[in-house]
Amino acid sequence: MKLSDELPVDHRLANVYRIGAGLCGAILLAFGILGFMSRLSFFDTSGDSIAGLSTNGLLSLISVVVGGLLIAGAVMGGNIASTLSMTIGSLFLLSGFVHLFILDRPANILGFGMSNVVFSFVMGLLILTFGMYGRVSGGLPHDNPYWRRRHPGQAEREAAAARRSAAARGQLGQGGTQTLR
Repeated sequence: MKLSDELPVDHRLANVYRIGAGLCGAILLAFGILGFMSRLSFFDTSGDSIAGLSTNGLLSLISVVVGGLLIAGAVMGGNIASTLSMTIGSLFLLSGFVHLFILDRPANILGFGMSNVVFSFVMGLLILTFGMYGRVSGGLPHDNPYWRRRHPGQAEREAAAARRSAAARGQLGQGGTQTLR
């Protein structure tokens, strides 16, 4: 089963994906632009700080690119924003773990400090949560578009029962002879 097979095309959760991707993308874009405005050297690992995070030109470039991707996903919206957010959120978490192990080593070319690692974990979880919201759970409600897409037979039976119930209520109200007191 492919994840894309279970995606409803148009649903009310699309706004959550758009807002989440746009908000997180704007934060990353702002951080990257502040780094460029400070004219940091590209591979400097001396620990220049912007907004409490150590950075260099390469990290600023990566932040601008990833922020731009998230904003582009927010503009496209819906399932694209959700899938992109889940992917980027996972990469942020992976980056946090990798940089946790290479702190204070020559391999730390992005100049990460512990505050960057914590930021990477927090931002990764935030982006991932926005991407997975209402999409990944064992207990999705039956009116959730992802649940309906995954259980088409049961969803159709429930919809048919709801139509029969609505029709029965409509007949009781139209006849006028059967009223509940």
